[in-house]
Amino acid sequence: MDKEDFKKQAGEEAVKLIEDGMTIGLGTGSTVEYTLRKIGQMIQEGFKIQGIPTSIRTKRIAKEEKIPLTTLDEHPEIDITIDGADEVDSNLNLIKGGGGALTREKIIAYNSKKVIIVVDDSKVVKALGIDFPLPVEVVRFGWTSTKKTLEAFGCNVALREIMKGEPFITDNGNYILDCEFDYIENPEQMEININCIPGVVENGLFINLVSEVIVGSQQGILTLEKEKTVV
Repeated sequence: MDKEDFKKQAGEEAVKLIEDGMTIGLGTGSTVEYTLRKIGQMIQEGFKIQGIPTSIRTKRIAKEEKIPLTTLDEHPEIDITIDGADEVDSNLNLIKGGGGALTREKIIAYNSKKVIIVVDDSKVVKALGIDFPLPVEVVRFGWTSTKKTLEAFGCNVALREIMKGEPFITDNGNYILDCEFDYIENPEQMEININCIPGVVENGLFINLVSEVIVGSQQGILTLEKEKTVV
């Protein structure tokens, strides 16, 4: 088995948590695509759900699979969201945004009763920022000044491009700055500090939003849950 098999394991396992009649947040990414395809099969078998996509790409796949779609305006409380991640730490905090959909993903996660993350085992790390740069969505106006402010946190910052000289544009019409740290010592505070910078729309640190992480691995499906604090 290879990484793609592990993604498929995790992505398809997550649909077992979906119940008939639910409103579902539909995440973005290669692992969640397996979830979307599986939901499509369930729809064909008569399952009734409605989904809220987190990106234009996810919306396109959902339409291909004939998944009924709605909006957050129409359904402000989401039963469950299934999404991917670029990194997951032992506290179930995440780095997301490799696909550039981090702002919409965070809005959907924030408004969900339960957030389920699906990943292969390579995404589970000892500390955030070790293997993947932190994406930050910024408005185009003054982005070079925003970049300079981000660099003061001790990271190397690069404008995301789809090819040399052509910036990646998010579904919201903004830029992505990828911030490369050795590791992020205090993700909770870093999320706050970055979002206080004028010009920043949102960053890819997802703190205290996740209910459960489903991991595809050589050993099969692993489930990570947040440790409960004993008083």
